[in-house]
Amino acid sequence: MLKNRADIRTIIYMIATTATLIIQWQLPSFNIFLFLLSLYFAVATAVIAHNHNHVGIWKTKFMNTVTDYWLTLFYGFPAFGWIPTHNKNHHKLNNKEGDYTITYRYSEKNNLLTLMTYPTISSYFQQTPIYAYLRELRQTNRTDFYLYLMQYVALGVYLAAMLILDWRKALLYIIIPHQVALYAIMIFNYVQHVHADEESEYSHSRNFLGLTNQFLFNNGYHTIHHIRASIHWSELPEAHKKIEHLIDPSLNESGFWSYIFRNYFVGLFNPKKRTKSMRLDRLANKTH
Repeated sequence: MLKNRADIRTIIYMIATTATLIIQWQLPSFNIFLFLLSLYFAVATAVIAHNHNHVGIWKTKFMNTVTDYWLTLFYGFPAFGWIPTHNKNHHKLNNKEGDYTITYRYSEKNNLLTLMTYPTISSYFQQTPIYAYLRELRQTNRTDFYLYLMQYVALGVYLAAMLILDWRKALLYIIIPHQVALYAIMIFNYVQHVHADEESEYSHSRNFLGLTNQFLFNNGYHTIHHIRASIHWSELPEAHKKIEHLIDPSLNESGFWSYIFRNYFVGLFNPKKRTKSMRLDRLANKTH
């Protein structure tokens, strides 16, 4: 029933995510190891939601719809939200003007402040295309409209029920992982695009080629993902190799955490360690 055998790993992750919540809920006391594991699984779920949005896990619409609801409960936001904000907007504009996830809305800088505030700002502006999409579906496709609307309902009922059951556990084991997942996936989008050249054919995104790809379903291969959004996540490393020589070398980072440390912490004291905006360089060159 799976479209791609590699998604056996995806299903195992989702089962493990669900099991981790159940185990934590049953334990008489807080377990820091399981809690940290649940945060990691939450971030992985966000990446899985993104992947499933591009290439459905299953061959049947019914199973993909069921998976949408499963992901919604553990991602912390209706899974359909990727369609208007990501597919119909971000992938078409790719950090150009009009992209609701644009990285330079209020500042061209790339520092700790812009990094930390980006998820909240971007989330706020992304509500506009989501509501517009639902209004459109209400007129053109009532079936999908109700299916997507019910994702909000399912998430709301789930959270309300768990809060009533035990608000402390719900806060720790559900709401906090949700917020970590939503925040992390926004951070990923920011670092993958900030200070790249949105007008370039190949240097529009930053790639992270290190070990984190093994834990987050190759999410670091971002340039090829924008060029070929419909290929499966398991095929990204090989596809990236074919275009790697065409990407500005400064946009192919060896690792995610080394980039974070160098740019946002070492860069506080050493400006040479910070990224330089290719976008601003392009605009400056146009004026000469």
